Parts: sequence; structure tokens; C-alpha cells
Amino acid sequence: MILATMKRRPDIIILDEAAVRSGAEAALNRLMEHPTLQTVPLLGLAQAPRSAFTALLRARAIPFLTRDVRPDDLLSLVSDMISDGVERNWITIEPVQRKALTDSVAMFRTVSRLVVAGETIPYNHVRESCASLVTAVSNRNVFSLLSSVKGHDNYSYVHSVRVATFLSHFGYELGLRGEELYTLTAGGLLHDIGKSAIPHHVLNKPGRLTEGEWATMRTHVDEGLAIIDRVDNVPRGVVTIAAQHHERLDGSGYPRGLKGADLNDLARLAAIVDVFGALTDQRTYKAPLPADRALAIMRDMTGHLDMGLVRLFQDMLMSTDTLLDTG
Repeated sequence: MILATMKRRPDIIILDEAAVRSGAEAALNRLMEHPTLQTVPLLGLAQAPRSAFTALLRARAIPFLTRDVRPDDLLSLVSDMISDGVERNWITIEPVQRKALTDSVAMFRTVSRLVVAGETIPYNHVRESCASLVTAVSNRNVFSLLSSVKGHDNYSYVHSVRVATFLSHFGYELGLRGEELYTLTAGGLLHDIGKSAIPHHVLNKPGRLTEGEWATMRTHVDEGLAIIDRVDNVPRGVVTIAAQHHERLDGSGYPRGLKGADLNDLARLAAIVDVFGALTDQRTYKAPLPADRALAIMRDMTGHLDMGLVRLFQDMLMSTDTLLDTG
């Protein structure tokens, strides 16, 4: 009945032992033979580590967790399985774009691992990821790159890649080349790295944050600076972008309340792209805005964004029609 009424292809299917009971093998066969669902990742939810159900899952190499699993662990595994499916599809895209995505996701995972271990983060690894993105941008492969990252379940990664890609493209169109462009792109990749320290229930809350949750969310800037401080030989521009991308021209931003001339030019570029990315990103609790609607909102943010740069950013998007489909 569920299969017959399904309106869209799911990202993952969780098969609960308590729901299928003795019909587990028949349910698995139906799922694995279904023309739409046979490529959807499967996860078992077992009553106990050893049972006829888990033996069936092991025989078919299907991962499973037991029902006493912590919610955060379940969410983490589900997220990884969805993301793995997206990443497997990258094999079909053009090599330059594929390298840009595989390098950037590998960098994100390396940084996360080193942060947990308290180790120094090598900037050359970050720079190599940026070089791949810059090459894709220079070859005018922006749209396909942005399309291929859709569906990845790590929102911080998706948003950061989108910001880095748009920043790289923006900088390229403004005439930046070489290390200046790498620095701008690296700033985009690392600008929200502090969100790795924000609790999952706050970062992905499907609704308005409470005052306390908002205060927690705002700490991601200082958390990010603490992480970037452990990156060896990191360019000053990367630090500046992370520190200032939520500051506003009128001084109403955070965390320092900087205003006007105190805002660095790289941070002004990053603020524009960060807002555009947030407005056009797909989230579980909101649909992405079309690019033209996002730009209209940004044109009204005179106390927040540099309007001269906003106009240049809009001109850049308008000059390549495919870039307007960014959701």
C-alpha cells in the first residue's frame, strides 16, 4: 500500500523489524525489486543485535542499528547514507567538476576529523580543494557543479561549497587571479566551519530559533575562528571572511558590531554571497527562493550589504542565464 501511494522517490528507506515482523524477507524483496526503489539506500532498525532479522540484513549487506540507538547517531548514519548516494552519482559528471566536489568533501571530512582530534589543520589541503573549484569556475562549469551538490545531506557542506563557488566566480569576474582568488575561495569554504560545533537540533531546527538557540547559533563565528586558528599558514583574508561575514554596514551585525569602513572588502563580497546562498539554499523547512526573488530581497538590504557590489553580483548572474537556476 505504501509503495502504491508513494508520490516521490525517498532519499532513504528505514525498515523497522517491529513493523515488518515475520514478513521482513518479503518486504526486502519488494523493495529491492521495485524499479524506483531498488537504488534507494536501505537501513534496518532491529530489536536486538542478533536475530533472524539481523541475519537477513547481514546476508544482504544492509546496514542496521538497534532500536536503543541514540537519536543523534541515527541521524548521523542516515545523513551519511544519503550523502554517499549523492557522491556516487558524481562519477557521471565532467572530470573537472567531479574533482572540485570530491576534493572539497574530502577536505571537509579531514577538517572535521582533525578538529575532533585537536590536531593542526594543513592549509595546503584546503588550498588544493580551492584550486579544483577555481579551475571549474575558470572553465565556466559553475552551473553543473552547483547542480551536482544538490541533495547532499550535510547542509553546512552544501552551503559552504555554494558560497565558495559563487565567491570564486564573483572574484574571477572582478579580476582576481592566483593566490587572491584561492584565498577568497578558501574563505568561502571555511566561513561557516564553526557550525560544526553547533548542536544538531539547533543547526537544523525546522522553525524559528528561541532567543537562547539564536545566541548559540551566533557563537559559530568565534567557534570558526578558533578552528581556523589551528590551520597552518592560513592567509589573513580567510580569517577576515570568517570573522566578518555576518557584520553589517550599519553596525547591526555580529559578533563585533563593525560598521562602514571597518568592513574588509573580501568580507563584503562574502556577506553578499552568504545571504544569496542562504536565500536560495534548499532546507528541510523551506523551499529555495528563485534567484531573481533573492536578488530583489538583497536590493532592499541597504543597511546590511554593499549595494555597489550587490549590483555587480546581480550583473554577474544575469550575464550567464544558467546561473539564475541556482536552487
